[in-house]
Amino acid sequence: MKACFMGLGYIGLPTAIIAAKHGVDVIGVDINAKVVEKTNQGILHIIEPGMEEMLQEVIAAGKFKAYTTPQECDAYFMVVPTPFKGDHEPDVSYVEAATRAVLPLLKEGDLYVIESTSPVGTTEMMANIIFTERPELKDKIYIAYCPERVLPGNVIYELVHNDRVIGGMNPESTDKAIEFYSQFVQGQLHKTNSRTAEMCKLTENSSRDVQIAFANELSLICDKAGINVWELINLANKHPRVNILQPGCGVGGRCIAVDPYFITADYPAESKIIATARNINNYKSFWCAEKVKSTMLEYELKHSRKPVVAMMGLAFKPNIDDLRESPSKTIVGKVMQMCNNAEILIVEPNVEEHNTFKLTPYQEAYDKADIVVMLTAHDQFKTLPYDENKVILDFCGIYKK
Repeated sequence: MKACFMGLGYIGLPTAIIAAKHGVDVIGVDINAKVVEKTNQGILHIIEPGMEEMLQEVIAAGKFKAYTTPQECDAYFMVVPTPFKGDHEPDVSYVEAATRAVLPLLKEGDLYVIESTSPVGTTEMMANIIFTERPELKDKIYIAYCPERVLPGNVIYELVHNDRVIGGMNPESTDKAIEFYSQFVQGQLHKTNSRTAEMCKLTENSSRDVQIAFANELSLICDKAGINVWELINLANKHPRVNILQPGCGVGGRCIAVDPYFITADYPAESKIIATARNINNYKSFWCAEKVKSTMLEYELKHSRKPVVAMMGLAFKPNIDDLRESPSKTIVGKVMQMCNNAEILIVEPNVEEHNTFKLTPYQEAYDKADIVVMLTAHDQFKTLPYDENKVILDFCGIYKK
């Protein structure tokens, strides 16, 4: 089987590489010519441990090649972004564009799968486009939805070992998709229909968002009550049926910070808890920025000079380079807008350079700073000692007890 992966981002590229590693002849497609060029050179344009070596291996073996346009294959996978439009309304235009790009190549017996996180009904919508443009393919190709569920930084293991939910437009499509994924997935492959599979992905991340919102709300309460939230959660979790997550400075990434809106946009009257959780997690970023601002003003009043502030971390989670929907990045931007004349040092050890922010090495920033703001719990930051001569705002639990 020859497979075409439309989109070579944080999910599409690793999945394509893993499939190629397990014997599938893979075509990778991305509209970004630089991504295609780097990929064909064996250079990974994202940070993912062990993946670059695997990329070089499958290229050398002739099992993988990247292009800017799709080639004729037997299976096509849509792994492109689904951004917002308007007021957090999901935009499936990327999925539609990728689908239309492969439309002329589809033939009887082909498999078409959407992996992109999508609103309920997207698979049916794309099927309608395919059969409207190519009516001769009606009931002649297999169409399914199979959402990814991987953790950045551990993608190689999780793509192989995690269970997958596969929902076809009909049972035959489900079976065809399972046949493909069984080539490299060792986890269980769970059969369902496309609408349930679409909602399953949204439900998983909305559930996480609600749980994080509870922890973030606790952190706000504890700050006002003068309680160490880290100690509180640790003690509460001693209860055999309680498992409270850790608070942070918000929620980021292309999954948990985004997917709940796919539900609230279509079912606003029914999704009250989900919408409230989103608001809480968004507010936490604003609260953190205000906390930094007030701490800077207090320092200036006490010491009669503006403080040097180190903002530690831009990525949305520890030990990765992914800044998408990052609350840390949002907080840094707000602080810089609010405190124009202060010296603010921005740190992100997993990114070499940034288009907007000038980056400072983490040790240099920490040593120079009067106020240290811990935003992302990178491993490098955990090596920094707690200095009582500095004002430390720890929003991510670097120094939790």
